[in-house]
Amino acid sequence: MTTQPARRRAILTAALAAIAIGILGATITDVGPWYQALRKPDWQPPDWLFGPVWTLIFALSAIAGVKAWIRAPDRSSGDLIIALFALNGFLNMLWSILFFRVKRPDWALIEVGLLWLSVLALIFVLARYSRVASWLLVPYIAWVTFAALLNWKIVQLNAPFG
Repeated sequence: MTTQPARRRAILTAALAAIAIGILGATITDVGPWYQALRKPDWQPPDWLFGPVWTLIFALSAIAGVKAWIRAPDRSSGDLIIALFALNGFLNMLWSILFFRVKRPDWALIEVGLLWLSVLALIFVLARYSRVASWLLVPYIAWVTFAALLNWKIVQLNAPFG
């Protein structure tokens, strides 16, 4: 059973982690001249939509992480949840770096598969402790799937890179 102070710390930590990943992602993302010059499919959402979608996804992820962590039966289970979220955050940032900073959508397309698998792993692991937590990550995997398709189309329309 998790104590009330431990719950508060978990909520605060998850919220701060989600905010930090969101801020880092926003600072890495450069929609300047290089990005604007890329050919994009007609079905790409407007640029302004990405921020609100990621904000919602990070909020749902933080809630999911706290719900599962609180219900984890032991420290090693809780550590696994934290490790998977840390890996996912790293892969999320790596995609942005590859796409926007290194300007290699082709490399980002390869990496997005790892990001997608990390979300899937979170869904399955969190389901052990909280079905609600697991379901809260469904929008995340749906968005990463959509982003991967968009990334693929951008590579098709603009290759070669580098």
